[in-house]
Amino acid sequence: MTLVGRTRARGVETLSLDSPATRNALSAALVGELADALTDCAKDGDVRAVVLTHTGNTFCAGADLRDPPPPDALVALLRQIVELRKPVVARVTGHVRAGGLGLLAACDMALASADATFAFTEVRIGVAPAVISLPLLPRTDPRALARYYLTGERLDAAEASRIGLLTAAGDDVDAVLAPVLDGLRRSAPQGLAETKALLTAKVLEAFDRDAADLTALSARLFASPQAREGMTAFLERRDPTWVL
Repeated sequence: MTLVGRTRARGVETLSLDSPATRNALSAALVGELADALTDCAKDGDVRAVVLTHTGNTFCAGADLRDPPPPDALVALLRQIVELRKPVVARVTGHVRAGGLGLLAACDMALASADATFAFTEVRIGVAPAVISLPLLPRTDPRALARYYLTGERLDAAEASRIGLLTAAGDDVDAVLAPVLDGLRRSAPQGLAETKALLTAKVLEAFDRDAADLTALSARLFASPQAREGMTAFLERRDPTWVL
């Protein structure tokens, strides 16, 4: 079963997260398949840029609680997106939660339809947005992140754009995407690669400095009693015991 669809048009490779039954949750298998697809894009001189999108009404629901990827595998995937010497543009027409927001932040640009929604839900199951903070903290408004990290509130596309989580949003995401892809197709591969390197230098510094500590934090939290209660409550569709 293929979990990542691939199509190409005029030098733009579109990778589609294609596990709608799990709301494109980040399972070990999906993370591995997406990493393989990105590796292929890196090697292919005919690929000018990558669009990362999805099937179904959810871009990504976060970690697959039944089959989570190892934290170091998710770190490697996020870094791979940041380091890829070709622009990666996220195209979102649905909901994004938790770890899925790390994918958005790792991309060079993130475009969404106006009805897309976003939430950092980690605190509500007893963990923290640890690994995904590697690309998020350098790119997103810190005051806004404090609110949405700590409360797990849902935010809409307009607010996500305001705080830097999105590049732009509109009623028709493809209308927003069209001039971006036109610009990328008109740009020299060398120019794109070196300009992306300038833009991602600070993000990669965060990976170099903090990846090991945040990977350890994620592993510790997911193994904790509170996380077990939070994940069980989520799967059983009930409130965890700490809700007041």
